[in-house]
Amino acid sequence: MVAEETVEVVKKPPPVFKNPSFQEQFRPISSSGKKRTWRSLKQVLAQERTLPWPADIVHYSSINAPPSFKPAKKYSDISGLPARYTDPQTKLYFATAEEFATVRSLPMDITAGYLALRGASSIVG
Repeated sequence: MVAEETVEVVKKPPPVFKNPSFQEQFRPISSSGKKRTWRSLKQVLAQERTLPWPADIVHYSSINAPPSFKPAKKYSDISGLPARYTDPQTKLYFATAEEFATVRSLPMDITAGYLALRGASSIVG
């Protein structure tokens, strides 16, 4: 006969997201019995602006990001798809040949409106 082997089963602790005491551990109930609510970033920034901060303190609203080294993405003025092409006459962005035909058939005031919506500095004229 073959000797029976005993296999030890190691029981792993349940994952943190399945721990029933997780919510109470990190979101404690105050002494009055009321649950503490989480604040959004907008609420934190609004509260920071109201407090009197010294000039040399760094906080969320004082952090300035440097400009990006990547070029800005261009999107079609007609469809909103990523645009690879620019019409040299109207300076509108387009993505497909059908959009190019549409861009060329637009009247000048509509073209100027698209450029104004995009915030382009040069108005066609």
